[in-house]
Amino acid sequence: MPDELRIMIAAGGTGGHVFPAIAIADAIRDEFPKARFLFVGTRDRMEWKAVPAAGYDISPIWISGLHRRITLKNLLFPLKLIVSLWQSYRLMRKFQPDVLVSCGGFVAGPAGWVASWLSVPLFLQEQNSYPGMTNRKLAGRAERIFTAFENANQWFPNEKTVCVGNPVRKNLVSSSSDPVFVKQSAEHFGLDTNRPVLLVMGGSGGAKSINEAMLRHLRSLHDTDRVQIIWQCGNTYLEDVTSGLTDTGKTDTVRDRFPDLRLYGFMENITEAWAIADLVVSRAGATTCAELLATGKAGILVPSPWVAGDHQTQNAIALAQKGAAVLLKDEELAEKMLDVIRALFKDTSRRRKIEREARNMAKANAALVIARDILSHMQKNEMAFSWTGRTAGFISRPTWRLHDHETAESQNHGVFWSI
Repeated sequence: MPDELRIMIAAGGTGGHVFPAIAIADAIRDEFPKARFLFVGTRDRMEWKAVPAAGYDISPIWISGLHRRITLKNLLFPLKLIVSLWQSYRLMRKFQPDVLVSCGGFVAGPAGWVASWLSVPLFLQEQNSYPGMTNRKLAGRAERIFTAFENANQWFPNEKTVCVGNPVRKNLVSSSSDPVFVKQSAEHFGLDTNRPVLLVMGGSGGAKSINEAMLRHLRSLHDTDRVQIIWQCGNTYLEDVTSGLTDTGKTDTVRDRFPDLRLYGFMENITEAWAIADLVVSRAGATTCAELLATGKAGILVPSPWVAGDHQTQNAIALAQKGAAVLLKDEELAEKMLDVIRALFKDTSRRRKIEREARNMAKANAALVIARDILSHMQKNEMAFSWTGRTAGFISRPTWRLHDHETAESQNHGVFWSI
């Protein structure tokens, strides 16, 4: 293994892509402290703040997706694609990565394609049970594909695919079972550990239907059932939700009207909220599902019907079939949410059973498995990457220099380090 490794990570758009990428970077850094990292993402999405906050450098790539309906923005897509390919090439020539880890999002497409063209080893991490288009297209070029759900394996080549679970932040797992941290988290929010806590999330961008259902039932949950609530409604919806919770013409704040409600647009660090939650209502994004399992929380999953391939429904079904969560359809949310929440708070034994199944289904060390697989792949093959012609144009490609004692057997891929 060389003294220094350069790891480029492509992930962007939503927390479902970004947070697993950060967890993988953390795990690689723990295993190989001399590793250097460069994330690539877009300036107008959440990675631009989340990645630097986690302590990593990030460089921009100008790319976005195609809209399903005809819009003027689609006219820019061919230009964005060309620019993103050129930017990916320039960044790789400058940073000279030993490996590219792609965790999905629009930015992963051009970065992954250029990496494979330059013969940079490519590793994919797929969070959902139904893979995104980018990872499906890049699968044939990848050295290894890490999936979170067994259902996703059918979309990838068997010989290079392994189901390891979704990476979650290391401190999330340990803190949720730490009584001291749980107490500190309750003090952080100003909540009572002797009363139930409901955590409500709609993903990193919020969810309109969940917000509308909460506005409809909040008084019953807060005033009648005396449930304490932590509600992340999304920055886009924060103003409308706040208006819906306060009376026009009065000076009362949300906290005045609902003293046991903690309302946020977005929480940069949600670890404390996970630690004290007794029940979670959320979308069924891959990262949320992974965190739900890793923390062993009982959850009500409301899949978004608007995502590509309806992958959130597949995620929720995977958990619900194992008894690790309750699936509630988006179109039934407004009518049934209150009854389902009340039933789970009332039936403690059922809630505890869901928590047990969630812990049984969890793969909390996914980030470590991925990190060790990537590192062992490089160590097993004893590869030294040579970037030739650093100032040359596209005709100059990097090549692997394999040591003389390298054998065909050493080309095999696998998890070589014991966990």
